[in-house]
Amino acid sequence: MTVAICPGSFDPITYGHLDIIQRGAKVFDHVIVAVFNNQSKSPLFDVNERVRLLEEVTQDLDNVTVDACNGLLVDYAKEKNAKAIIRGLRAVSDFEYEMQITSMNRKLNEEIETFFMMTNNQYSFLSSSIVKEVAKYRANISDLVPPPVEKALKEKF
Repeated sequence: MTVAICPGSFDPITYGHLDIIQRGAKVFDHVIVAVFNNQSKSPLFDVNERVRLLEEVTQDLDNVTVDACNGLLVDYAKEKNAKAIIRGLRAVSDFEYEMQITSMNRKLNEEIETFFMMTNNQYSFLSSSIVKEVAKYRANISDLVPPPVEKALKEKF
């Protein structure tokens, strides 16, 4: 069984994230969505809230589980017997950053491969930061995030 990790901060999960998770679930036997607490960001949702929201929006995907983790991604992947990391790319501008991360991961553990997936064009502009900014001003975000996330954002703001 091929296990893949789909890592991110998911603060909050967007339809762009969900697109990558759903497509990854078609390619790999098991996908673990790993919620990392990025120390360089100030999250709106705590890790437990993000895990709960992810579990809710991925509940129909039988081969997807959600977990929270700290530390290095490659250490976590090894612990979970994962052979792959799934990373979503929105635009060419994402590639340079992702290439640096992938190169370091490869240096740390060359047994784990990284697979890049281009997000669906309709989500290429979408980021969690943009969603939070728009939600803060009470604009319509129903086409940007799943309904449970929209509800949670409305409650936060």
